[in-house]
Amino acid sequence: MRIAVVSDTYPPQVNGVARTLARTAEAMRARGHDVLVLTTSDPAATDDTSVHRFPSRAFWLYPQLQISRPGWRAAARVLKEWKPDLVHVATPFGVGLAGRAAARRLGIPLVSSYHTSFSQYAAYYGLRALAAPGWAFLRWFHNGTSLTLCPTQAIRDELTAHRFLNVALWTRGVDTRLFNPEWRSDSLRAAWGAGDETTVITYVGRLAAEKGLDVALGAMQTIIAERNDVVFVVAGDGPYAAHCRQNAPKHTVFTGQITGRPLSETYASSDVFLFPSTTETFGNVALEAMASGLVVVGAEVPQTREVVPSNCGLFFPAGDASALADALRTLLRERDETKARRVAAVTAAATRSWDAVFDQLEADYLAAATRVPPTSRGSSARSSLSHSSPSATRSSGV
Repeated sequence: MRIAVVSDTYPPQVNGVARTLARTAEAMRARGHDVLVLTTSDPAATDDTSVHRFPSRAFWLYPQLQISRPGWRAAARVLKEWKPDLVHVATPFGVGLAGRAAARRLGIPLVSSYHTSFSQYAAYYGLRALAAPGWAFLRWFHNGTSLTLCPTQAIRDELTAHRFLNVALWTRGVDTRLFNPEWRSDSLRAAWGAGDETTVITYVGRLAAEKGLDVALGAMQTIIAERNDVVFVVAGDGPYAAHCRQNAPKHTVFTGQITGRPLSETYASSDVFLFPSTTETFGNVALEAMASGLVVVGAEVPQTREVVPSNCGLFFPAGDASALADALRTLLRERDETKARRVAAVTAAATRSWDAVFDQLEADYLAAATRVPPTSRGSSARSSLSHSSPSATRSSGV
């Protein structure tokens, strides 16, 4: 097949959507398909004939992201020349809207994927009044495609409840070569001020208000005030970085944005992973942390529960910094149990194969490109990939 992937975010931007789409393009090419990505320009991007970048500019609220409004005619010119068999649109914004409109006008088979928990964002930012029109827009956007792919059963159920049609699972995996306890570095821990008996508690991800960082900071202020054997590592960057630095407790290390080996070593050299966000649709970083041998302490939300088995982590009521501090105290007190959870995390992550994920996605692409109705394969074909059965499935970094 010739597959066009359309998105408003793509590397060198660093976020879960961008990295997942880059891995998707790589996986489909490895399976013999041609892939063209339509996305925004980026000052750090290098020339790549497999990526068409529309002129864009930094988003003033979040300079790490680029925004573009190319219009459907500009997208149609690219698609007409390249002649894809299928278009996969991943974002409902400028480039995504243009790609969707162009594919529909040109009669090219079209699928979409859902990456942002709209309901949680609306609630978090006090925009409940926009919930109804927001859902109407997203329903219009996705129901104009033959299939909407979403990463967890919880999100699938939510979309179905809002009358989205033909919603299926497209879960995530983890590369256990990149994320593995063997990347643990004593020298890196020493650079953080962590000795053999020190517990390193780490957050990896975008530094943004909706990630639950105030909850994490509040809990860590409490824990570090009580103990001298804890170091807090924060890996990532974003619009909330200055706020985090101003409100971080002592013994906090900010690494900035990291990828590759430094990211692998940061995970593996830590002991506990903080995942306070309630706005994720999946949480790639939680799976990477598990593969690296970390206990995950996450907010009690359905999406995180699907990714993190009970024997691999602890959960606290979302938004409750005091409860998060209590969960951390439990881990610090019950060290043998914490070690057992770390071993279980590695075992669970090892079952999440990217190959299985992309085998299913390739089958969905083929069905859409040949216009096989999504209902013909039935919901039961997807049940084996639900995260209620982790052994059937397996993500990438900050």
